[in-house]
Amino acid sequence: MITENPKRQDIHEYLAELEDIPGTRVFTTARARKGYWLNQFCMTLMKAENRARFKADERAYLDEWPMTEVQKQAVLTRDYNAALDEGGNIYFLAKVFFTDEISFLQAVGTMTGMSAPDYQAMMIAGGRPPVGLRSKKDPY
Repeated sequence: MITENPKRQDIHEYLAELEDIPGTRVFTTARARKGYWLNQFCMTLMKAENRARFKADERAYLDEWPMTEVQKQAVLTRDYNAALDEGGNIYFLAKVFFTDEISFLQAVGTMTGMSAPDYQAMMIAGGRPPVGLRSKKDPY
């Protein structure tokens, strides 16, 4: 007989809590579904001929994919935070970084509003300190 465990947390409540972490986008199954075609597009950039086609006419190449307009604009403007919000996975988006011939460090630095050297120094020093805003809904 299955009984209800009062200590068990509802999965939907748990997943909603992941959205409360400031500055963090947890790659959930919902994001994976939302970004499926965005991530598939990114994977095509592993081939040199696809990188060349993309660089020749980015909009036309993106229009071959059933991505949302918001996803396409995120790629065109290289707004990686918007791409993450739209279901992009950072490891798939790295194919765009490398197509642009920029390092992972340079690309991720743009996502923080920091210069690449400042971002690198912060990470070498141990990353962001665990103080400050820890919750969007309940700052403490």
